[in-house]
Amino acid sequence: MEMGEVIRVSLRALARNKMRTVLTMLGIIIGVGAVICTVAIGQGASNQVQQQIQSLGDNMIFISAGSINKGGVHMGSQATKTLTAADGQAIVAEVPFIKWESPVVGYSAQIVYGGNNWFTHTNGVNPEYIKIRHWNMAAGSFFSKMDVDVASNVCVLGQTVVKNLFSATDDPVGKTVRINNMPFRVIGVLAAKGSSPFGQDEDDIVMMPYTTVQKKLEGINWIHFMMLSADSMDDIQPAEDQISALLRQRHHLRTNEENDFIIRSPTDFTQARVHASNVMTVLLASIASVSLLVGGIGIMNIMLVSVTERTREIGVRMAIGATESDVQRQFLSEAMVLSLIGGMVGIVAGVLGSDAVSRLFQWPTLVSPFSILIAAVFSGAVGIFFGYYPARRAAQLDPIEALRYE
Repeated sequence: MEMGEVIRVSLRALARNKMRTVLTMLGIIIGVGAVICTVAIGQGASNQVQQQIQSLGDNMIFISAGSINKGGVHMGSQATKTLTAADGQAIVAEVPFIKWESPVVGYSAQIVYGGNNWFTHTNGVNPEYIKIRHWNMAAGSFFSKMDVDVASNVCVLGQTVVKNLFSATDDPVGKTVRINNMPFRVIGVLAAKGSSPFGQDEDDIVMMPYTTVQKKLEGINWIHFMMLSADSMDDIQPAEDQISALLRQRHHLRTNEENDFIIRSPTDFTQARVHASNVMTVLLASIASVSLLVGGIGIMNIMLVSVTERTREIGVRMAIGATESDVQRQFLSEAMVLSLIGGMVGIVAGVLGSDAVSRLFQWPTLVSPFSILIAAVFSGAVGIFFGYYPARRAAQLDPIEALRYE
């Protein structure tokens, strides 16, 4: 018997008991739909974390001033005054894995424009900062190296600051704002970046040359921290090792002395979140797969019932020339059709369910073609695995005894 004819006969056999067929497929539908939906939720969360990693910066390394020990008391991070802009320039010159570097000097103050004011945080940086952070400009331009060299009174505003100081029709570029009663000309507006992975509003920021913050606002000659960009993710660890050795040498630290700086990579934290999200996805998908197992057992049960009900039919087929392989193929194809149809409906249910979760609960979901392919293959495998025993049992029936069966 040709395969096309086998499938047609299988469909006719399944159509005889429509309700039983639908209820049998229900287990596969729920299983496949649950697997796709849970995987989509997990992948959506992982994708969101990956986007947060990208928003942090380009393979970023964070170096801050370290702690100092006074009389056995550790003063906490950024207590030392040994980290300088020259350290960053030396790192770029001597560490081959680093492509960009920016000093950062922080300062919090009230910024005033006209009758409006807003308390915000000012970051003194250099022009490479927005490259490291993957930060675009919404209007105007960022300041130049010349502005850094001469400590110009220029600044770039974040979107939150703009909304609180200017009206919707007012263009901030070219306006003059005041910080600590000093005038600063707004030369650009940063594009919106949203919240950081740590929940901070990244748009509540004012940026200006770090030399301006050092000399005119803070009155210091050191920096609070610096941000660097490695060539690739794999280069972060060797870069950190070389940077540590270089800074210890530049700061004249003896072997028994602790570092007076702290080196971190923010991606370590977010990568841990990605790993945790992936583990949770696998766990949820494994639990959902139990539904597929139950559906497969349901297929085996129904096929065994079908073999018993159609014992005389099997005997007639064998009597007119059907071989054991024909009978086995017939019942195996019925199990596969049940499983595959249920799998296709389950895929549709999973995609629609993922979309519903995203809309109702504002949870990011991502249905990948790979997960759909795996679900389809898995549903077919369930049909073969759980349909083999009933098909084999049908093929091994004695034709004489089958014809006598009532």
